[in-house]
Amino acid sequence: MSKERIKELLSQLREEVRNTDVDADLEKLIGDLDDDINNVIDENAGIDAVVDIDDVVDRAKAIEADFATKHPTAERFVREVIDLLVRRGI
Repeated sequence: MSKERIKELLSQLREEVRNTDVDADLEKLIGDLDDDINNVIDENAGIDAVVDIDDVVDRAKAIEADFATKHPTAERFVREVIDLLVRRGI
């Protein structure tokens, strides 16, 4: 799995959210998820940045489900990130 690909997808997701009518709560959830995923894939993250990957994947799936009908492009980015994280076996 490529960390660069995950970062690219997260960047695309952030851009899609900026250009979409997403409520503030969901936007915050996406920002928090983005931070946690970056901590997971960042080998230089400190001990304070340790994140439960199962929790991250569960939250990503919840966001994906919310996007499925309202924001299909954003949903695709979230699905790809989930798939890459699961394939990496973190």
